[in-house]
Amino acid sequence: MSVTPAKLGEVLKSVLVKEITGEPISKTAPIILAERITDFLSLLLIAIAGAFVFDYGGNITIIVAAFFIILIIIISTKKIALPIINFSERIPLIKKYIHNIHSAYESSYQLLKLKPLILMTILSLISWGFECLGYYFILVNFNADFGLLWASFSYSFSTIIGAISMLPGGLGLTEGSLTFLLVQKGVSADIAVATTFIVRVVTLWFAVLVGIVSLSFYQKRYGKIKIESV
Repeated sequence: MSVTPAKLGEVLKSVLVKEITGEPISKTAPIILAERITDFLSLLLIAIAGAFVFDYGGNITIIVAAFFIILIIIISTKKIALPIINFSERIPLIKKYIHNIHSAYESSYQLLKLKPLILMTILSLISWGFECLGYYFILVNFNADFGLLWASFSYSFSTIIGAISMLPGGLGLTEGSLTFLLVQKGVSADIAVATTFIVRVVTLWFAVLVGIVSLSFYQKRYGKIKIESV
């Protein structure tokens, strides 16, 4: 589900958990939200460091960082979040789901407390750090070594650009950004395209392949996913 818009399809995780444990989706879906937030926070930490050193993309990273900081403040402050939720209850379409919304909020509130937020962000930073390292190794293999920091900045910045576009998997914009940043460094277009293609295959599409294989094992063990579970 990584190639769905903004990875919203990853709510499938909550569907699978419900089928096995019976836990409501409204309770576990915030885990995906927390995962997305910590993904962005870790990528932003890398991108901001690179933007400061290379004097590029600072405005975009700061704007995105400000958005997520505000979002975290709202979710982690009940005096702000609960009045917003209670106000939304006036909307007929939302009112019938208000119980699920409150359940989802309580889960989000617990996940985004300071300690778990820091721990999840550190774990996410390590994870994305390995992807940046992988991109660096690819560049070195093509004799396009601009340093680990630049490779990390380029990869994280391009991933952020693709993510905020809401396109499935950031397709097009992420690849375009990676290629553009390399060409700006004087790398030939064919090498820039080749390195971009390789890093996307071994990160995004490899993850999709792992998911497909894992889901096939899941269905053999637990049966096909029931539509009513959604």
